[in-house]
Amino acid sequence: MKDSDIARFRDQIETRLAEIDAEDALGRSGQATVELDQQAIGRLSRQDALQSQAMARATHVRRDVERRRLRAALERIREGEFGYCEDCGDEIAQARLALDPGVTRCISCANG
Repeated sequence: MKDSDIARFRDQIETRLAEIDAEDALGRSGQATVELDQQAIGRLSRQDALQSQAMARATHVRRDVERRRLRAALERIREGEFGYCEDCGDEIAQARLALDPGVTRCISCANG
């Protein structure tokens, strides 16, 4: 893989990491503890708020997993291992990396 390709992937990863951080900042309020007065608001409204809180937390977990995968990809770039399958050592197709730069296996190994 050319240095220009690596630089493009690095930029793509860093841009996505910045987006994830921004999304986290926006989602923090949705993860806050739900405190509703049931007599003033009602049981169903509290259930809706609890469900929204659970969804916000699940979204945060998904973003955190993606963040770890992308940081690992940056580490592979620094080590010169980016773009190579962790199982067989072959190059991972650039089209596959463009869709998800955090992938660690070529399509053959990913399919089993």
